[in-house]
Amino acid sequence: MIRTMIRYAAALTAAIGLGACDLEVVNPNDPETARVLATPNDAEALIGSYYRRWHDGLYRNLGSFHGMANMMSLQNYSSLANNCQNARTPFSGAANENTPGNVCQGEQQRVYFIHSEVARVASSFINTLDAGLDLGGARRNARARSFAEFLRGVSLGYVALFYDSAAVSAPGMSAVDAGELVSYEEVMDSALVALQRSVDFATQAGDGGVGFPLPAGWIPSPTSFTSVEFKKLVRSYAARLRANVARNPEERAAVDWDAVVLDAQNGITADHLNTTSTVSGPFYTWLAQYDGVGLWHQMPPFIIGMGDVSGSYAAWIAQPIGARGQGNTGFTMVTPDLRFPQGATRAAQQADFSWNDCAAPATPCERYFVNRTGSDQFAGASFGHSNYDFVRFHSWRVSGDAGQGQNGNIPFFTKAELDMLQAEGHIQNGNFALAAQLINKTRTAGLVGNPPVARGGGLPAITADPDAQVPGGPDCVPKVPTGPQGPVVCGDMFEAMKWEKRIETAYTHFAAWYLDSRGWGDLPLDTPLFWATPYQDLLARVKPIYGAGRGVGTAPGSAAPMSHYGW
Repeated sequence: MIRTMIRYAAALTAAIGLGACDLEVVNPNDPETARVLATPNDAEALIGSYYRRWHDGLYRNLGSFHGMANMMSLQNYSSLANNCQNARTPFSGAANENTPGNVCQGEQQRVYFIHSEVARVASSFINTLDAGLDLGGARRNARARSFAEFLRGVSLGYVALFYDSAAVSAPGMSAVDAGELVSYEEVMDSALVALQRSVDFATQAGDGGVGFPLPAGWIPSPTSFTSVEFKKLVRSYAARLRANVARNPEERAAVDWDAVVLDAQNGITADHLNTTSTVSGPFYTWLAQYDGVGLWHQMPPFIIGMGDVSGSYAAWIAQPIGARGQGNTGFTMVTPDLRFPQGATRAAQQADFSWNDCAAPATPCERYFVNRTGSDQFAGASFGHSNYDFVRFHSWRVSGDAGQGQNGNIPFFTKAELDMLQAEGHIQNGNFALAAQLINKTRTAGLVGNPPVARGGGLPAITADPDAQVPGGPDCVPKVPTGPQGPVVCGDMFEAMKWEKRIETAYTHFAAWYLDSRGWGDLPLDTPLFWATPYQDLLARVKPIYGAGRGVGTAPGSAAPMSHYGW
C-alpha cells in the first residue's frame, strides 16, 4: 500500500509536471525515470519546471484549504460552502476532519500530496546527479543542485507548516522508499537543512558562464536570479518557515530568533514578484476572489477594526460574539491609517477611494481596503458582516500589466513581512530600538506619488520602549481588546508589529494570518492548529485516522485555547 500511495502522488507529475518541457511524461517512480532523466537537457528541463508545480500546490486553483485558513484566522469571511469555507466558520467548533470521503478531503490533502511529490522528484533528480549525470560542468551541476534543494526545502517546509507529520524524501532514498512518518519539527529541520544546502550550492555555482542566473522560466519574475538574488529568496523563505512552524506562543518564543533575524537580514531587499500567467502559471486563483465578488469575501471586523478610533469597534467588541452585527449591520470604522479609506462617514470613505480608481493596468491602488459601494452581503454569522473589502491588488486582478487580468507582476513575498520577522526577533531578543526602527518603516510611511499611493499607515512613530502604548492618544492605532467583551486599549510595541505585519501581508501569501495568529495565540477558541496527515498515508502505515480541533476523533492539544483578545 505504501508503494501505491507514492505512485499516486508521482502520477500527478505525469499529468502536470513536465508540460512545459514537451517531454513524454512518465511516472518518476517507474523504471522509465531513468529515460526522462537520462540526458542533461531533459533532466534540467524537469527540475526547472517544478517551481510552478510547487506553486500549483498552494495557489493554482480554489481546491486547497487557503479559504478555510483565512476564515479561521479572521482574515476573511464568507458564508459560501465552496471549498469548505463556511464549514470553518469561527466559534462553530468545526474540526479538520480526516476520515475517508469527508467533504473537504481534496482541499485538505492538496498541499501535502503535491509538495510531497515535488520533494520526491527533487530528491530523485539529485540522485541522478549523484549517480554521474553531468549537466555540463561543475558550476551548472551546482546551480541545478541549488534549485533542487530549494524545491525540497520549500516543499517540506510547507508540509511542516500545516501538517503534524510526514515522510521526508531525501537524496539517497530509492524512488519507492516511502519512509516513516516523523513529526512536523523533524520535517522542518530537514527543510531548513535543504535550504542551507541550496545557499551553499548557489555559492559554488557563482554567476556567469554555465552558472547563475537561473533560466528565466524557472521562477517567472522580473528579477534576474543571479546567485546573490537567488540566495536572498532562499533565505527569505527560511526566515518565514523558521518562525511560522510554531503551533502556539510557547513554541513561537522558543524559535531560534537569532537565525530568523540573520536570514531576514540576508533576504530580499524589495518585494519578491512573480510574473503570473493565466495560461502557464504561476497562478493566484484565491486572490482573484477578494474584490467583493459575490459572497466570496468581506473583511470581518475582529482584526481590521483595531484601526478604528471612532469608538464603533469598541462598542462592537463590548457585545457578546453572537450579538455582534445583529440586524445585518456592519459599522464604519474611522482610522488615521492611510491604508484604509479616509472619512468620518461611509459616504465620505466611498468618495475618498473606489476600486475603479485602480482598475487600469499596472496601477497601484491608493488604499489597501475599500468601503464597498455595491450591495452588502448579509448571509451567515452576523459577526462576519463588514463594509470593507481588500482591493490592494485590484489592478492585477482585472487588468494585469497590459490589460489582461491576472497576467503580470504581483508580490508573493513582501519586504515588509521580512522586516516584521526581523522586528519580532529583535523584540524576542530584547533589541527594542532595532525593532522600533523596522516597525516604523511601514507604520510611518504615508502617501507617495501622483496620484498618491499608500506605502504605509502614515501613523506616528513608536518609541523603543516595549511596554509603552503606541502614540496617538484617543486616535492610537492599533486598539486591541483585553478580554471577551473588551475594553479596548492602545497596543504596545508587539501589537504595533503585529498590526503592521497583518496589514502588509494580507492575502500576499498562503494562509498569512493563520500562521502568525497561531503562533501568537490569536486564533479563535477551538480553531484547529493544523491539518492531520492524510488518511491514505496513515492507513498505509497501519496508523489510526484522526483529525485536528475540538471533538471526538481529534488529536489531543490540536485546538486553540481562547486568545488573549478574548475570542
